Amino acid sequence: MIATSRRRLLLGGLSAPLLAAPALAQGWQPSRPVRIIVPIAPGGANDMIARLIGERLSPILGQPVIIENRPGAGGNIGAQATLQAEKDGLTWLFTSANVLTANTFLYGSRMPFVPLRDFAPVSRVGVGTLLWVVNSQRSWRTFQEQIDFAKQNPSRVTMGSSGTGAISHLFFEKVKRETGADMVHVPYRGGGPAIQDLIAGNIDMMFDAIPALMPHVREGRFRPLAVGSAKRIDYVPELASVPGMDELLPGKGVDALNWWSFVCATGTPAPAIAGMHAALLRALSQEELKQRLLGLTVLPMVDETPEAFGAFWRSQMPVWQQLVEVSGATAE
Repeated sequence: MIATSRRRLLLGGLSAPLLAAPALAQGWQPSRPVRIIVPIAPGGANDMIARLIGERLSPILGQPVIIENRPGAGGNIGAQATLQAEKDGLTWLFTSANVLTANTFLYGSRMPFVPLRDFAPVSRVGVGTLLWVVNSQRSWRTFQEQIDFAKQNPSRVTMGSSGTGAISHLFFEKVKRETGADMVHVPYRGGGPAIQDLIAGNIDMMFDAIPALMPHVREGRFRPLAVGSAKRIDYVPELASVPGMDELLPGKGVDALNWWSFVCATGTPAPAIAGMHAALLRALSQEELKQRLLGLTVLPMVDETPEAFGAFWRSQMPVWQQLVEVSGATAE
């Protein structure tokens, strides 16, 4: 669940003492440029977050940090590129939750790697949720109005997503199941085309990551009806009055939590993992970076240790397995 208190999560996430930062000097300092692989196309939320963090990591690591976009196969192509690189602490994967969790169940026997076996955890760097928005020309003023319309008009409401099996699709299907509303999922090849069709009125709504939607909310093109987290969020002022899922669907357990993290190939030297964790702690301790991430509606954090992130990651696997099973989605 996303904490309603921004202060609590910021301090909690950054609670690892700053004394941990000198770990960079404990046997690891990159000797060549560092590569961060982002398994999606440039311009999306993942890419923006990675570049902001990469800019701050460069002076900490003492080397250029190169962001390399390797999109395709739901993020699996970029993940595989990370696994195929030398395990020397110079190549890292920055990704959201799907690649490390949902893809295992979406791809089944065609999954080319086992995330928990083949990747070593470093840390989460931010958490966020989804936003339920409709084209502002639509008549619905509340979430319940739209759900009631969908029940009375089966298959009339259309929801665009960045693709089958994306977090937006999985949680949309869960909401459909819990409300009994008959709405149609329209998958796109990326969030950008879906947003453009929502602006044009070709689809009715999206239930997607907040960063890409908020500019259109602020400019009046989209109307927010719900946040995907269980509780309301207070780290985006414009959304403070938008209800969360516990209010709208009490007792249904809908809590759309997305998280962004760094991992590396298993077998990467332990000093490199500790050094990158320390570097992330330093970077995310910078007030300027925290404010930039909050501006993207990402709540910054750093896990206390790589092992703590690993424990969280393992706990999330059954959550995402259930989401995939409820959705009935399979990878294309």
